Amino acid sequence: MTLRWLLAAVLALSVCGAAMADTLRLNPDHPKEYVVVKGDTLWDIAARFLRDPWRWPEIWQINPDIRNPHLIYPGDVIRLVYGADGRPRLILERGRPTVKLKPKIRITPLEQAIPTIPMEAIRQFLLYPRVVSAEELEGAPYIVAQDGGSLVSASGDKVYVRGLDPEAGTAYIVVRTGKPYRSPGAKRKDILGYETLQIATAKVLSFGDPSTVQLDETSREILIGDRLFPIVEEEKLEPYFQPHAPDFEIEGHIIAVLDGVSRIGQYHTVVLDKGSRDGLETGHVLLVHQTGETIFDPQAPRGKRKIRLPNERAGTVMVVRTFERVSYALVMEAQRDMRIHDTFTTP
Repeated sequence: MTLRWLLAAVLALSVCGAAMADTLRLNPDHPKEYVVVKGDTLWDIAARFLRDPWRWPEIWQINPDIRNPHLIYPGDVIRLVYGADGRPRLILERGRPTVKLKPKIRITPLEQAIPTIPMEAIRQFLLYPRVVSAEELEGAPYIVAQDGGSLVSASGDKVYVRGLDPEAGTAYIVVRTGKPYRSPGAKRKDILGYETLQIATAKVLSFGDPSTVQLDETSREILIGDRLFPIVEEEKLEPYFQPHAPDFEIEGHIIAVLDGVSRIGQYHTVVLDKGSRDGLETGHVLLVHQTGETIFDPQAPRGKRKIRLPNERAGTVMVVRTFERVSYALVMEAQRDMRIHDTFTTP
């Protein structure tokens, strides 16, 4: 009886271990090792080894002598090994870049650690909020008058602004309110936020009530009532996102694309109709499903000729910035074109 129980326990553990290993699927053509090069991202490297790149923290094994496990540099070596339990592991070995010696003093800065994702794809969407609430719009600084009493201004002109905070800095974006964002099928009054359109940059010449501001890089005429938002310094942008799945079930929709394109693909930034109050946070990875089309079947009986095709997996997005009711997400993988109103779910 004891032996039978022991054999059953061993079998159960073996099945459990195999099931756990199966959940982490490796790419069929994965390398045994990879040398990091400049221009890589953590996501790209993980995609060489895993079918679901965002799951690399589950198999990431850091050498104890490496202080910061999230900083990887060109020249480092990523190796795929297997633990005693048969589960794959990714280990990091610090590389030693080749240095060509010359008979003179040379100052060489440290290589910058590679980011999790390509920051150039989202930098412009993190420098200032492109989705704002009605309350944020109401509280934002606004142009109260133009220099010389004109009604419109252009690049190089001075304007007068109320509500500026000296602690927010001197660099601003001038915006105009765009379309409201709503979830599909929501009532007209249920607005998640407002799109803001950048129409100029501006620099504060002097603070006061009102403050004097000079316009620059205008894309259209500036009007009294246009709002200002401070530009975030690029040094404050966080390039080391930690991807992970939400530990709860969530479902929502893509409601806009910020790149101004009609077809959504890899490295486009989309707006989701869920935000921080729904539990979303930076680094959350979500699966996008393309909504099935409604087609006409002429051979079906009358009244049943309209059918809807099933939803199909379209790709993966990662949340890169959250607001209260909406979020920005970067498309990391796209198996097919994504569309406005496609759904997203917890992986």
